[in-house]
Amino acid sequence: MDGPGDASRSNDAPAAELLGVSKAFFGVLANDRIDLDLRHGEVHALLGENGAGKSTLCSILAGLYKPDAGEILIDGIPQTFHSPRNALAAGVGMVYQHFRLVDTFTVAESLALGHPDASFRLSPRRLELEAASLCDRFGIQLDPQARIWELSVGEQQRVEILKLLHRDVRILILDEPTAVLTTQEAEALFRAVRAIRLEGKSVVFVSHKLREILAVADRVTVLRAGKRVGQTSTANADPAHLARLMVAREFAMPELQEHSTSGEVALVADGLVVAGERGNRAVRDFSLQVRSGEIVGIAGIAGNGQRELSEALAGLRRVESGRIVLNGRDVTLANPMERIRHGLGYVPEDRLEMGVAAGLPLEDNLVLKSYRTRRFSRGPILSSKAVRAWSTDLSERFDIRGVRDGMPVSLLSGGNLQRTILARELSQRPQVLIAASPTRGLDLAAVEGVRRHLLEQRAQGTAILLISEDLEELQALSDRILVLYEGSIVGEVSPGGLDDEQVGLMMAGHLRQTPD
Repeated sequence: MDGPGDASRSNDAPAAELLGVSKAFFGVLANDRIDLDLRHGEVHALLGENGAGKSTLCSILAGLYKPDAGEILIDGIPQTFHSPRNALAAGVGMVYQHFRLVDTFTVAESLALGHPDASFRLSPRRLELEAASLCDRFGIQLDPQARIWELSVGEQQRVEILKLLHRDVRILILDEPTAVLTTQEAEALFRAVRAIRLEGKSVVFVSHKLREILAVADRVTVLRAGKRVGQTSTANADPAHLARLMVAREFAMPELQEHSTSGEVALVADGLVVAGERGNRAVRDFSLQVRSGEIVGIAGIAGNGQRELSEALAGLRRVESGRIVLNGRDVTLANPMERIRHGLGYVPEDRLEMGVAAGLPLEDNLVLKSYRTRRFSRGPILSSKAVRAWSTDLSERFDIRGVRDGMPVSLLSGGNLQRTILARELSQRPQVLIAASPTRGLDLAAVEGVRRHLLEQRAQGTAILLISEDLEELQALSDRILVLYEGSIVGEVSPGGLDDEQVGLMMAGHLRQTPD
């Protein structure tokens, strides 16, 4: 692959141009005659609601999809990409929200996957050294010897970023790159992005967070319902105007209402010890109580036991020691179905892999936990009419969009996937809800909807354990916040007195709260 100094590149032509690009799925336009130009040495942000067409447009530029109409130019030269491999050969690479990794590979081996310079006799030690060097250079914490299936969602995303940095792409597309990063990690990523830009490379930065777009991008293009509705330099951008362009309406985030008392203890974790994938203790002597009508937040950097904790509470991972009590019942040894019957709802961090059955349509996913009930079945016979009516009702109540008959849910946007999971879980009227990163990667309007649903559940008396790396979200929704580091609680803070820097240091293991 030619480097950034390739003499054949035209200095006058944009790094990339998309001209009149259109793309439809199941008869629905995802992109409608979109024009976009990307300059050399710039960070260009894409902003829009989930389902606005951002990821589709980026996937066309990255060679994953072929446009139904329109043209792609790289350095002024028309291109026809038949695959991401073609795009990579032209210097374009993308980090997707849903990762393209091989579970059995190590972090180091993942860097060599598909690389044209890699050989079957490439030294594993050399790969590990290259991976470690990249991690040091960009301030990303990963074990080069760890296997992909052992990593959290956030860590897997970092591997994807490292892969493209290792390929030295000239056009780097980042689709929600900070969704699972702390404030400090996001700042480190921004520094790396700025360094890439200074080398003359170009970055497409997709994000729903206006503050980070204004902090890192040179220009921003706004998409709505598959169309380009605005473009401006970030130096002249007004956040309120960008938000209105994105959703075509005014909106405000719901606020946590104070209440004097919570109800009875609904969820107890007492001295939990849970093993990680590599046999290490991912959760260590973890204890908490969550009361009815209370939201308890768990703050922590990805890879510090959040996934193992949530899976243990949901019955998907064995507990080595300690106990879990749900509404007064010891469910430590209970399977997931038994916990569901005792009032547990679960929103996992990985929507596509764990939250839904990706190949099934919406209506089937909405009854995954209730199809055995008399409402939907008589013995072995499922009532298609009842299932369709239920799906229609939940789609309207939870604003699930872009659905067509027979379409697998894997083709829904991230926001609509999350609405699907929330609709299924909340329609079961859970007494305890575990919500892991429920707004990760969602746009402002989708975030507003998810938060409103959580606060409504709290008002109805549901005990909610909210696991998130977004401190602003934890502060907005939680009655109290526990900070997790290496599987243990290292402090408890009040949302009203939250100090981002102090909590960030606790999350990174540099500060431990001392008892009074």
